[in-house]
Amino acid sequence: MSIITNQHERTRFLKFAFVGVTGTIVDFGIMNLMRLVFDVPLVWAQAISFVCAVINNFLWNRYWTYPESRSKAAPKQLIQFFIINLLGIVIRTPLVPWLDRLILNGLNNLSLQLPIKNFVISQNLALAASITIITFWNFFANRYWTYGNVPTGADPEEIANEPPPRDGLDDQN
Repeated sequence: MSIITNQHERTRFLKFAFVGVTGTIVDFGIMNLMRLVFDVPLVWAQAISFVCAVINNFLWNRYWTYPESRSKAAPKQLIQFFIINLLGIVIRTPLVPWLDRLILNGLNNLSLQLPIKNFVISQNLALAASITIITFWNFFANRYWTYGNVPTGADPEEIANEPPPRDGLDDQN
């Protein structure tokens, strides 16, 4: 599979990336809400926001990016998707606070008078950096395992014109 040479895989990657943007919006929105409104500790706020983003991304990827993957039972696919993302959060959870401390120290040493508090900037930059790192893991791991039943180069437009497959919620695949 080559994203560079295969137009269908490239389209799939762009859809996956767009879904990732929606997940990022969910992630940032919930993390900031939890931190700024409810004063939830950063490590918990980012973990909760991550789970919400994973659910958002699973639904969008299952029904839009990989509609032809619905031949696999939804519960099994959700478990696979969640395991991959769980490995991602294992990497991300210590990474966010570590990057936050580094960035916050750097901002505090600059002594800039910014309209947004340094801790808000540092937390969001730490989250953005970790999301970038985890995105690569998520795409390739999900493409090969969660959506591995989708043939490389399958045309999503042709699939969209076919009768929809059973959702798989009642399948035992």
